Amino acid sequence: MGGGDGGGTGAGWRWRGVNWESGVVCWLRPFPRGWGRTIYKRRGPRERSFSQRVCRQDTGVVKAIAKSYKCGGIDKRTIEKFEKEAAEMGKGSFKYAWVLDKLKAERERGITIDISLWKFETSKYYVTIIDAPGHRDFIKNMITGTSQADCAVLIVAAGVGEFEAGISKNGQTREHALLAYTLGVKQLIVGVNKMDSTEPPYSQKRYEEIVKEVSTYIKKIGYNPDTVAFVPISGWNGDNMLEPSANMPWFKGWKVTRKDGNASGTTLLEALDCILPPTRPTDKPLRLPLQDVYKIGGIGTVPVGRVETGVLKPGMVVTFAPVNVTTEVKSVEMHHEALSEALPGDNVGFNVKNVSVKDVRRGNVAGDSKNDPPMEAAGFTAQVIILNHPGQISAGYAPVLDCHTAHIACKFAELKEKIDRRSGKKLEDGPKFLKSGGAAIVDMVPGKPMCVESFSDYPPLGRFAVRDMRQTVAVGVIKAVDKKAAGAGKVTKSAQKAQKAK
Repeated sequence: MGGGDGGGTGAGWRWRGVNWESGVVCWLRPFPRGWGRTIYKRRGPRERSFSQRVCRQDTGVVKAIAKSYKCGGIDKRTIEKFEKEAAEMGKGSFKYAWVLDKLKAERERGITIDISLWKFETSKYYVTIIDAPGHRDFIKNMITGTSQADCAVLIVAAGVGEFEAGISKNGQTREHALLAYTLGVKQLIVGVNKMDSTEPPYSQKRYEEIVKEVSTYIKKIGYNPDTVAFVPISGWNGDNMLEPSANMPWFKGWKVTRKDGNASGTTLLEALDCILPPTRPTDKPLRLPLQDVYKIGGIGTVPVGRVETGVLKPGMVVTFAPVNVTTEVKSVEMHHEALSEALPGDNVGFNVKNVSVKDVRRGNVAGDSKNDPPMEAAGFTAQVIILNHPGQISAGYAPVLDCHTAHIACKFAELKEKIDRRSGKKLEDGPKFLKSGGAAIVDMVPGKPMCVESFSDYPPLGRFAVRDMRQTVAVGVIKAVDKKAAGAGKVTKSAQKAQKAK
């Protein structure tokens, strides 16, 4: 276990060069090991797993990739290969950023990358790192991750000027925290990063200022700061990441108070282990928004996504909306293990028969063909709150709407009534326009086929963010959906056979 900055873990290992930018959010959610090899050794049973989805900004790389290497999640040859390339390009101090960027580039070129490259284990959960940039141009990717998360880790930079920029009116710290809450992520951890770069270094006063400011803001959004673990960290030196830091003797640890049980600890890793597994709606019909669809040699088409409601089982006949494709589920896998059933919160891969990767795509929703199958939405009525729009919004406005994993332009067809954003009481019928701070009941029409649900029936498919001009301009919940009667869609032979057998 060789030395190094912050306590290295082997030849060539260093904490240094790993740069957690402010405003970064890590999404924790279940994710399948997929059909591939496992790089780390199993250390005994785990509870139902969570994984970490990482959003990063620009060239700043999330410290979690270093943590993953230290925990055995990334093999040494991969690190050494990219470290050499990074040095040749004059990017030696950013070797971990280089790893993420190189792997991301390979993924975009269509080379299959084993998802277990991105995985490590805590004493309690599986954690998988998936790169989803936090830069404004890539917020739609971040939203996809957020919509499937059980916990968000918000990273704010303690450096002079950096924190202030992130928490400013248009700062990404604010936007990411708001999106996390709006999209249903009710558990939050805050990492106050770059404590080594405060004036003086590891300043207790600066940390307390930031905790006070962030607490005030997240409380306005809807989080209770008493339930949030605040951890002063340095991704550069590894302070309070995996082990308590000797540089901050004043930090006596974090504490959270919640009705489901209090928790305390010192490090970020301990905070991850104190996440509460949310209750899962198994009694509702199946809803599974697709995050990706893979073609895997020798296996076939494998959609991947999180079970939001209901149960997915091998042999079940599922319908994908809005494409109206019906087929049989051959097998279901999570963490390299075949499942007899996948429950809400499980992020799984499932093999489907006689379906091409061209037939289904990200943003589609899978459901049980016999029990309230998902359908295309002709339109829907939503309660919308305008957050940050420079002008006026009137009927005909058509921004991009992010709902579960779908990313589709939707038209504000009719502004039905203006309401009080807090009480929900009607203020005005048929308003001509809406401005920042306003709220309204709006009829919306998707520009392309889309599957959504009312928030009361299926909460994860009934909340959304509205994006325009590279920022979140509004958030909303769906009150009612006008479902389009399904025509004669594709029904595979295996689905017909399975239906006859039953």
